Amino acid sequence: MKDRENIVSVIVTTYNQEDTIGRALDSVLCQRCHLPFEIVIGEDCSTDHTRQICQEYAERYPQQIRLICNEHNKGLLDNYFDCLLACRGKYIADCAGDDCWVDEQKLEKEVRIMEEHPEVTLVHTAWRYYNEQTHAVTSPLQQPFTTSMTNGKEMLEAIITQTRTPVIQLCTSLYRAETILKEYHANPFLFRNRDFGCEDLQIAFLMAYNGVIAYLPDVTLHYSVGHESVSASADEKKQFRFVKRVTSLSHYLSETYHIKSPAIERYFSYRIFALAMHAFRTYSPLLRQEVLECEQVWNARRERRTSLVLCVTRHKTLWKTALLIRDIKKRVCAFSQGCKIFQL
Repeated sequence: MKDRENIVSVIVTTYNQEDTIGRALDSVLCQRCHLPFEIVIGEDCSTDHTRQICQEYAERYPQQIRLICNEHNKGLLDNYFDCLLACRGKYIADCAGDDCWVDEQKLEKEVRIMEEHPEVTLVHTAWRYYNEQTHAVTSPLQQPFTTSMTNGKEMLEAIITQTRTPVIQLCTSLYRAETILKEYHANPFLFRNRDFGCEDLQIAFLMAYNGVIAYLPDVTLHYSVGHESVSASADEKKQFRFVKRVTSLSHYLSETYHIKSPAIERYFSYRIFALAMHAFRTYSPLLRQEVLECEQVWNARRERRTSLVLCVTRHKTLWKTALLIRDIKKRVCAFSQGCKIFQL
């Protein structure tokens, strides 16, 4: 493996984010770091004006920005890891095209830790949600492992079983290129298998597996919510696919690295219930069948509530009736809320 340059590489992947990509790039460009940094943009064949905006930034900052314009839509995994392979830096960070760094010293603080502690493979920070619709900034759930240094192997179970809030928010992180590239070349399947559906979980897991994880309590990121995204879709079928892919990745990591525990068993049982509910709401027998297949592959213990959902969805008439009752209850609740607002 060739020597890395003593710089920081920042990956910015983007697709159809014309309203936010400029904000993301500005938040990286304003960083004050004693090491030089490059920005590698992966523009994934957007259908809006995202590519044009990225090209304008690349023309304005030719010494810092390298723009990779994909000729076809590669998808999240290939776009991200093609950018990663193009990085020249000793350290790698990333900022998604709809997110925003909010601390001009982010890279400087993280680089200092990496330089002073060679055993640290990744450093991450506190962060906040930013709602694009309301502009509200809110805190995520309380995070585990917020001590300054943690043996990464102590975090593996939590990373595998994370659901709503990531144990390590990758867009706050800085990690060692040498470590992740060694793992990438040893097992490209883990990074390129599209059935896994995300790029951050395996990176967080492998960096923890290989060393010490450092944490800074400083808030450095506003994570964009309140809009359609890969991980949060109003489309039940899309959400089914996302949950299935991420859980398949967790199962692969659990099996490959022999991480077993009661918490992991409960996690897979919960995820089967989550998939069953997505299938229920879509009225899709095909998705229901996939739930049963996942249950076998993941060797998940069936919860009572999952049994109830699968029982209801075994009979089409009962299934339709249950959906109708659910819809009526939602309408009644919405009406009640409207009456309360009117009374106020």
